[in-house]
Amino acid sequence: MWRSYFGEGSHIYGIDIEPACKAYESAGVSILIGDQADRTFWKDFKGSLKGIDVLIDDGGHTVEQQRITLEEMLPYLRPGGVYLCEDIHGGYNRFASFAACLVNGLNEVNILSEEPVLTSTVTAFQQHVHSIHFYPYVTVIEKNDAPMTTLSAPKRGTEWQPYL
Repeated sequence: MWRSYFGEGSHIYGIDIEPACKAYESAGVSILIGDQADRTFWKDFKGSLKGIDVLIDDGGHTVEQQRITLEEMLPYLRPGGVYLCEDIHGGYNRFASFAACLVNGLNEVNILSEEPVLTSTVTAFQQHVHSIHFYPYVTVIEKNDAPMTTLSAPKRGTEWQPYL
């Protein structure tokens, strides 16, 4: 299905803990057997290729598995890459809470100047992460196309006037 969606020129890497899934291997589709909560597995996986463009985590669905996959693979996504984690269910889902805390990293500020443009240095996280999105049951993180060096917010509008 994914090869059809992304096109014949794409290479799909499927990861599963069940060895029988190797049956789905074909031209342009590699199946690796491993536990997504195992950091050694991810280290070996990253050593076998130069980066990936899209990562869709529809795996084991435990918070630990999702968190480790995100921590290990987000830095490995290529510029402009996209990370998706599916099946984020429940009003108090701990992975959703973990991912929501990453927004704090996008909102950090170290003001260099305020006139005429509010300008801030960037953290390592801001340098590489463009945005974090939450949809029903899915978290999406987009990487910047190129590393950022500063964040700028031009001042627009009029001077604030209190209500009389």
